[in-house]
Amino acid sequence: MNTRGLLDQLLKSGQDLLQQKAGGNSGGGKSGNGNLGSLLTGAGGGALAAGALGLLLGNKSARKLGGKALTYGGLAALGVLAYKAYGNWQAQQASAPNGEPQTLDRLPAPQAELHSQAILKALVAAAKADGHVDARERQLIEEELAKLTQDAELRGWLDAELNKPLDPADVARAAGTPEMAAEMYLASVLMVDEEHFMERAYLEELARQLRLDPGLKLELERQVRQELA
Repeated sequence: MNTRGLLDQLLKSGQDLLQQKAGGNSGGGKSGNGNLGSLLTGAGGGALAAGALGLLLGNKSARKLGGKALTYGGLAALGVLAYKAYGNWQAQQASAPNGEPQTLDRLPAPQAELHSQAILKALVAAAKADGHVDARERQLIEEELAKLTQDAELRGWLDAELNKPLDPADVARAAGTPEMAAEMYLASVLMVDEEHFMERAYLEELARQLRLDPGLKLELERQVRQELA
């Protein structure tokens, strides 16, 4: 499965989605006129990815994806944020594991693909954390994601993830390394509204199931706050 490519498109589409919402129907969708026009003519399926991401986010309006790093850097930027958080935590904790963090941005393709699948699993689960994804919305998301990839295996996997009951323990089992757990939590923090009780409760349980050190958890949240300030 090429989960990495799909996830990269979804993350990079955050800026497109914000522009689409800000620009409205400016330019009537004509090429080169207004934000919507540039979105629709953008390379790499940005409009399609923004549509899928918008559905995945529900009513959150992609406000959290306005941060500089994720919107411009896509998947690699998520790894950079996780790397910074992990490194800061290592420096503060004598008991933290030694060695350079093997985050998404520093891995060969096969390992990066495993990380990407775990992160996408976390994103889909986080989107369901407020209970807004009903059967109709799941169908719409599946249709949008189907436009982005012709990979039958990936589409089948996404369908299964969308239709699963929300289970932080199941999500956490995808984390094969501490760095992967950090990236999954980071992506989840970006997705949810921490002021929403159900979503905050989900995040807390996910951190517990991922067995994140409390110091690392706080550092990951701090990195997100800095990027989205």
